[in-house]
Amino acid sequence: MTRYFKAVPFTAAALLVALVGRAQEQATSTATTGAIRQIPASDQMFRKTIWRAIDLREKQNRPMFSDGKEISRVIIDAVNRGELQAYRNDSVTSTFSPKEMTENMSYAIEAPISPDADGGDWGAAPAATNKKKAAPANDGWGAPIAPAPAGNTKRVKVLDSKGKPVKKNGQYVYKTVKTSTVAALPPPPPATTAPYRAKDIYQMELTEEMIFDKKRSRMYHQIKTVSLKLPSTLATNTSGLEKNVASFKYSDLVKVFRNNPQTAIWFNAQNDAQHKNLADAFELWLFNSYIVKVSNPSGDDLATQYGSEREGLLAAQQTAADLVEYEYSLWSF
Repeated sequence: MTRYFKAVPFTAAALLVALVGRAQEQATSTATTGAIRQIPASDQMFRKTIWRAIDLREKQNRPMFSDGKEISRVIIDAVNRGELQAYRNDSVTSTFSPKEMTENMSYAIEAPISPDADGGDWGAAPAATNKKKAAPANDGWGAPIAPAPAGNTKRVKVLDSKGKPVKKNGQYVYKTVKTSTVAALPPPPPATTAPYRAKDIYQMELTEEMIFDKKRSRMYHQIKTVSLKLPSTLATNTSGLEKNVASFKYSDLVKVFRNNPQTAIWFNAQNDAQHKNLADAFELWLFNSYIVKVSNPSGDDLATQYGSEREGLLAAQQTAADLVEYEYSLWSF
């Protein structure tokens, strides 16, 4: 009996250690950074990371890109207000300051060419100048008008050796002296860069994790990050390559959308009284996208794996169908 009571504390201690270890595993092994729904790793039977491209000019995506309330404008304004943290890429490990993000989404302005720089109207001969001196203006009685004193002079009284004003014929004697002048500040240099408009940033990329939760027996599509992309087709994008403007945690974006219901709207074209919040639009997947990359050992996107953009687009459709079929097959057993 004594041995039994001695064994109880050791058994309880071992059970407590096991429970603590289990609790730590549950707390730390959750979905990756940026998702709003935390699914313990022990409940994840299947998981795939997927990158999706969103073109805001498409008809189905236009409600997120309504005039004056573009999702790109909502995000950029939130960053400038300090309400939203921007990151350099979708790994969300390195941050952007608002100034750095503005510089990253700016383009170079070409200096205007003056028509007189090459002699007149772009190559034309310079206009002949009349070198004849104009007649001096007169006061209407034939006498020329005295030139106005220069702006850096003034009239002062003449003083004698005792510092008293000198008079002549009962009138003070004046003289013209130069005044000290402050050099005018040079004009500010012309701007060499300008930020893109919100309408120009119509490309986005969304990163999601497709997770099958075995405890709840359902597939979750966990949005992790949303990135603004500078389209490669813009005339001012001289590189001709798509550029990442900034990336954002989806959980941060949801807070911004909820806190700004007047601007962060999904525009309902059928009923102005039934606009939705952008957070609800993402939760309900009220947008169209296509897969550009699925997690793989080499980290290549579909276009690189299949050799061309056309083949990558066809592979995106096949990949989407394969993922749906995989989810369907889970219920067949």
